[in-house]
Amino acid sequence: MTSERRASVRRATKETSVDVELVVDGKGLVQVTTGLPFFDHMLEQLGRHGGLDLSVTAKGDLSVDAHHTVEDVGLVLGQCLAEALGDKAGVRRFASTLIPLDEALIEVALDLSGRPYLAYDVPFAPDTPGLGSPPFDPQLAEEFWRAFVTTSGVTLHVVRREGKNTHHVVEATFKAVARALRDAVRVEGVGVPSTKGTL
Repeated sequence: MTSERRASVRRATKETSVDVELVVDGKGLVQVTTGLPFFDHMLEQLGRHGGLDLSVTAKGDLSVDAHHTVEDVGLVLGQCLAEALGDKAGVRRFASTLIPLDEALIEVALDLSGRPYLAYDVPFAPDTPGLGSPPFDPQLAEEFWRAFVTTSGVTLHVVRREGKNTHHVVEATFKAVARALRDAVRVEGVGVPSTKGTL
């Protein structure tokens, strides 16, 4: 590796303030503070199992809703990944995995395509209780991944194969994306893996 693949991005709006630092080829060292303990736990899974060094500090209008904070963290993290990967020369590009967590089983496939797309089939009933305090609505996981792919330019498919426990299902999605991302960003060649010559 001739240069460290890393980036830091700050985003500030009337609703949130988000700072993210990312090292792609890290050791899974994670520091996260978003005001949503369950969301912090999920981002820790993403960093640890993705082999990413990740620092996230977010302050949002949680008294209104957790949506703004979760979405904006996704936007900033995706932007960090895009900047850290640069022209993506030599990356593996494609990856897929099946990850279990007890009764939950999540399938993920992704492509560092430069084309943002999310196919997310992880349904929850509208009245599913939130996780943690303040509560993290499990449906916000989809909003996080949609924001992430928008700025990272990743094509991401996430499917729940099995699962009843809400915590297990959401956590397995973060672990599965982490493992697939870890494989996809691995440098195994020299050129950009595309017939177009760019991603």
